Amino acid sequence: MKKEIHLFFTALMFYTRIPCPKNIEHDADSLNKASRYFPLIGWIVGGGSFGIYFLGSQLFNESIALVLSMIASILITGAFHEDGFADVCDGFGGGWTKEKILLIMKDSAIGAYGAIGLILLFLLKFLALHELITVNSTAFYCIALFFICGHSLSRFAAISIVFTHQYSRDDATSKSKPIAQNFTWREVVGASFFGLLPLVLLTMQQPLFLLAIVLVAVTRIFMARYFQKWIDGYTGDCLGATQQVCEVIFYLSSIAIWKFI
Repeated sequence: MKKEIHLFFTALMFYTRIPCPKNIEHDADSLNKASRYFPLIGWIVGGGSFGIYFLGSQLFNESIALVLSMIASILITGAFHEDGFADVCDGFGGGWTKEKILLIMKDSAIGAYGAIGLILLFLLKFLALHELITVNSTAFYCIALFFICGHSLSRFAAISIVFTHQYSRDDATSKSKPIAQNFTWREVVGASFFGLLPLVLLTMQQPLFLLAIVLVAVTRIFMARYFQKWIDGYTGDCLGATQQVCEVIFYLSSIAIWKFI
């Protein structure tokens, strides 16, 4: 149990800006094993975002409360995944070879593709969440589950790429490289459990929402194949982009499913 707690805090320290005990370090082995708790971090980020939305809705209108919740999720993670999404937009938008794409993604400066991509991503995320909240205005339990599911399921989709594909970079310059070293059935089972449990709870309210995982899975498969085609695998930025895109896809698919209920 003590070892698992250490791994959880390793994941919490790596994927968020939440303060952790001083004895937690990012050694390669712990970081690799901590991948089993990546979707659990989604519970924390999603729960925190919903908490800010709930508090904000008591003082302001839904739109302001929703923007505050989005800001909260960015502050909790330090824009970890949004930065990866922007780098992928720049890299794959401006590069035509594996070497060029990887070089652009490694650049810390944001380009036109990244900036435009983030604007559209945030806009789509805001509108999708706003519609989900509007149609569930009296069901705060369901709204909370939508927030948590969006973050946990998308993180499961992202980390699953580690289980099926190879890391693209040959060097060890990326801080995400230790995650790609190796994994066991514990990482697969742990990530699956924490990634899917919130969705199971949501389907107890309405079984049709189980269909959302299909569209998320299709998106994950498409993105993984796209990365494989162009850079022979994935990078940490690719995982961040997958998380962001799959989160939005979950919200959009939930809206589509809701219209048929």
